[in-house]
Amino acid sequence: MVTENFRGAILMVVSMVLFAFEDMFIKLLAAELPYAQVLALIGLLGFLAFGAMLKLKRGRLFTRDLVRPIVLFRNLAEAVGSIGIVVALALTELSSTSAIMQALPLAIVLGAALFLGEPVGWRRWSAIIVGFLGVLLVIRPGLAGFQPVSLMALLAVVGLAARDIATRRVPAHIHSDQLAASAFFAILIAAVLMGLALGQDFVLPSPRQWLLLLACITLGVGGYALLVTATRVGEASALAPYRYARLVFALILAFLVFGERPDALTLTGAAIIVGSGCYTMWREAALRRRRLREAGFVTAS
Repeated sequence: MVTENFRGAILMVVSMVLFAFEDMFIKLLAAELPYAQVLALIGLLGFLAFGAMLKLKRGRLFTRDLVRPIVLFRNLAEAVGSIGIVVALALTELSSTSAIMQALPLAIVLGAALFLGEPVGWRRWSAIIVGFLGVLLVIRPGLAGFQPVSLMALLAVVGLAARDIATRRVPAHIHSDQLAASAFFAILIAAVLMGLALGQDFVLPSPRQWLLLLACITLGVGGYALLVTATRVGEASALAPYRYARLVFALILAFLVFGERPDALTLTGAAIIVGSGCYTMWREAALRRRRLREAGFVTAS
C-alpha cells in the first residue's frame, strides 16, 4: 500500500530534480548571454506565466494589495535573492552554489527566531551554528580557494530566507499567483537596473537560447507546483531529507555537463549543511506534533 509520505517523497524528489535542471539551464544561458539579461528574461517570462494563470482563474493582477509594505519588502527580498543566485551560477561552480543554497532552511529558522519571535531551543540553535560552519567550509574565506563572488550565493540565501519569512505575514486573501507575478515583475525591474549599472548590452537570444529560457520557466513552475503538492500530502519531518536531493542531482549535473569535481572541503561542508538542515526540520516537526498532542488534536501512538 502506497502511503501519503511515500507519495510526498516521490513528488519532492521529482521537484528537486526539476530545480536542479533549472539551475543547470541558467548557468548554460549565463555563459552565452549577459547574466543581467538572463535574469531579466526569466523575470519577464515568469511574470507573463503567473499573470496568465491568474487571468485564467479570473483574478486581478494589479490591486492595492501590491503596495502593502510587507508585499513590497517580499518582492525586494525575492529580487535580491534572485540576483544572488543567478550571479553565483554565472560566475562560480554549480556544485558550490548548490551546496551553499542548502543552508536556506537554516536561515529561515534563524530569521523566524530573530524577527518573528518564534521559539528556538538550544538544539536547533546548535544545528544552525554547525550548518553555517559547513557554509564556511564551502566558501573558505581567507584560504587560497576563496572566491569573493561565492558570497553572492550567501546573499541569495539571505534574500530568499527574508522572502519566505515575509510571506508568513502576507495577508491570506492575496492570491499566490498574484504574489508570484508581482515578485517576477520585481525581478525584471531589478535585473534591468543591474544591467544598466554594469553596462551590459542587450543581446538578441537565438532560438536555442529562447528554448533554454522557456525550459527554465517550465521547470521552475513545475518544480514549485510539485513542491507545494508534496508538502500537502506528506509530513514535513518525513519529507525533509528529500529536499536535499536537489544537491545530489546538482552535483551529478555539475560533473556531467560542466566537468566540475568538488574537492573534499566542499563535499564535507555540503554534508554538514545537509545534516544540520535535516535535523532542524525534523526537530521542528517533532515539536509541532508535541504541541498538537498537548492541545488534544493528536493522540499518542
